[in-house]
Amino acid sequence: MQEQPMIIDATLARINEGVQLHHHQGRRAAARDVFTQIWDEIGGEQGDPLHVCVLAHSMADVQDDVHQELAWDLRALAAADLLTDARVTQAGVTLPVAGLYPSLHLNLAECYRKLGDLDRAREYLQRAQAGIGALGDDEYAQLIRGGLDRVAQQLAGE
Repeated sequence: MQEQPMIIDATLARINEGVQLHHHQGRRAAARDVFTQIWDEIGGEQGDPLHVCVLAHSMADVQDDVHQELAWDLRALAAADLLTDARVTQAGVTLPVAGLYPSLHLNLAECYRKLGDLDRAREYLQRAQAGIGALGDDEYAQLIRGGLDRVAQQLAGE
């Protein structure tokens, strides 16, 4: 088993703490509070695109309103468009920038599906499917593939 390199970026580590609050402790509101504090500290959308991307992507997951979730996911996508592989590598992230897009596009597909904009949902699902090759075959890739399959089935039934 290959040991995963440690994230060396302090802001990403703090974002991960919020993710753990949400995903492993079920504390959405606490995670949202952590994310809000970090968002203010990084200067919001004017911050480092890597921090903006990861934080907005995480913040979207703790929203109660799908319109707010969509707004955060769109912020994450816009920030991803400003990233370079050199920047993510510098932060200790092993995934190339292209590997971020399937998850970002999947989340957007799901938001648009929830909002009833099925054409846009299908468009983002196709984008996610087209980019899935940037991922390996690890647990993360399997999670994203499972999400793609789930959304594809939901859209087929609508």
